[in-house]
Amino acid sequence: MQGFFMPSGKKHKHFQTKGRRKAKIVPNLWTNSGIKILVSTIMAFFTNSVTALKTVVTAIGAGVAVWGIINLLEGYGNDNPGAKSQGIKQLMAGGGIVIIAQTVIPQLSSLFS
Repeated sequence: MQGFFMPSGKKHKHFQTKGRRKAKIVPNLWTNSGIKILVSTIMAFFTNSVTALKTVVTAIGAGVAVWGIINLLEGYGNDNPGAKSQGIKQLMAGGGIVIIAQTVIPQLSSLFS
């Protein structure tokens, strides 16, 4: 049975009950070029994952900040100092999450290169 990690670049024949099929060349991943292809594929996946993580964390931070603005305005509308305090804390926390998402998370893609 041929697999992705078959350690030979020779032609292998498929076993079939009806007729014969032409031989396929199996990629040899144990050479330098095979390892480079494998590493570049993994790094491309990792880079795309970091981009998606940055987007998700930014959206969460923006949501917290909007929620903080709503609480802050509600506190001013009802003259409630507790709601104002909670609103400003949520606004600042959401802004901090967005800043971290935009500055720290992109550095993860260069961590292994």
